[in-house]
Order: sequence, then C-alpha cells, then structure tokens
Amino acid sequence: MARKTKAEAAATREALLDAAEEVFLDKGVARTSLEQIARHAGMTRGAVYWHFKNKADLFQAMLNRVRMPFKELVEEIGDPGLAEAPLEAIRLACFSGFERLERPRYRRVHAILIHHCEVFGDIDPLAMQNEMAEESCGALRDYLQCAARLGQLRADLSPELAAKLLQSMLGGLFHDWLRNHEQFSIVEQGNLLVETQLRLFSRQA
Repeated sequence: MARKTKAEAAATREALLDAAEEVFLDKGVARTSLEQIARHAGMTRGAVYWHFKNKADLFQAMLNRVRMPFKELVEEIGDPGLAEAPLEAIRLACFSGFERLERPRYRRVHAILIHHCEVFGDIDPLAMQNEMAEESCGALRDYLQCAARLGQLRADLSPELAAKLLQSMLGGLFHDWLRNHEQFSIVEQGNLLVETQLRLFSRQA
C-alpha cells in the first residue's frame, strides 16, 4: 500500500477527531470505544492507533483543537496599543472567545467536556476544567495588575479579587449557556456582562 502523504495523514487525523466529537457527544466518553470511533469515520482501529496512543491521547487532541488561551486571544487581535489598555484587551479577548464558542465545534467539544465525560482511565475532566480555569484566571490577573499599575483599576479593588470576580462571572455564563445554548446568544449576553463588569472595575466608573 502506498505511503500516505503528510496532507493525507493530516486529513485522516482530522477525520478521526471529527468522528470522535460526534460519537462522544452521542454516547459519552466512557461508553465510546476506539473501534466505534474508527467505524464512524469509515476507517479501521489501526488508523486510530497510528495517530493516537489511546483514547486519552485522542481526547486531549480533540480539546486542543478548541483551546483558547487568553493571552493568545489578545495576541491575535494584533493591536500593539492594547499594552497600554489592558481593560480593553480583556474586553476584546472575551468578545473573540464568545464568537468562537458559538461555532458548532467549539460548543460541541466543550459540551462533551462538561456534560458527557466522566473520570475514565487517564481522562480526568475536572482536572482539565481546573487547568483551563486557572490558566484563564492567571491571565486575567496579569492584565488587571497591569491596569492597576497604569492607574486604570479602581483603587479599592485588588487585581486578584477583580480576576476572581470576572472569572466567576465568565464561568457561570459559560455553564448557563452550555445548558441552554438555544435560549440566548453567548456573544450578545457575554459582551454586555463583560462591558458592564469592566466598567465597574474601571477607575473612571
């Protein structure tokens, strides 16, 4: 059999991840086998093992396709002026994150992580959620500390407390939306909540 090109191998890997999303969402992670994922993708189980060591490795790769590190969201905006406007950087990064969450893949994968995944083997959804939350809160704290140094954060609010308040609001919004994503737009509701909270944080509020 002819050896696959890099492009063909990459396409196969993506097709397997697409299939995993669909089967995980339908059956749950613990009740899904690699055999089922391969069959759903129209491939053999050997194709799965060619690209992934095990189900935990595949699950992590699926998550990596929708990871949104906060600092990367800011960097993608590409505005050097945001270094002097950290509250605006937070606002724009949150907006970008909300827009991505409304894409089907992002919503699907986060729904799997939150609602369709139990602790199973090397897969610990709570640890993964905690890692993502800590990464987000740490980045928010960095930007809010910058805002405090620049005199843009109200004097009676520490950057640490502001980061926890904002992270708690974002987490609550995220979970509410995943349960009821057809009931409201996370872009519209999220933008309003973030703008309001940042206005309350601002020294000019």
